[in-house]
Amino acid sequence: MGIAALNSSYESFNPLMTSESITLREAAEADVEALHRLIVAIAEHHGQREYVFVTVDDLRRDGFGPAPKFGAVLAEVDGTLVGYATYTWNYGIWLGSTYMSVDDVYVSSSHRSLGIGEALMHRLQQVCAERGLHRMKWEVEPDNVAAIRFYERLGAKMRTKGLFYWEA
Repeated sequence: MGIAALNSSYESFNPLMTSESITLREAAEADVEALHRLIVAIAEHHGQREYVFVTVDDLRRDGFGPAPKFGAVLAEVDGTLVGYATYTWNYGIWLGSTYMSVDDVYVSSSHRSLGIGEALMHRLQQVCAERGLHRMKWEVEPDNVAAIRFYERLGAKMRTKGLFYWEA
């Protein structure tokens, strides 16, 4: 398991000086169907579609009601949604502070290597800083070497730890 952080207005950027304009923005309720499609896409990319139980209605209720349980940042290229990052907040007893738990970071295969994943991670880091927080954590499969290299290139440190879950 890898261990490693919204403005309402996001700037467009063009990291590789291509003709495509990349924009990051906070997800809105109107985005729930597209967000759900991206969640399914990352699960399919990892061969884990059978583990996606969340529905569009779940996302709408839990992400855009009076007390959202998660946040999401979307990446668009020329108006087309091509990636996202989702997160929740947790409290670390030993840390003595709240930290961001990054759930997914995904960029469609047709738009990788444009700096979008890095921009999404830096946006999440800004979200933490805006809350006065200094820690982000996330998990990565041990055999996902490309993702591990990506996170290490960003400066994240990986701590190997057993991960258990138990259905209650």
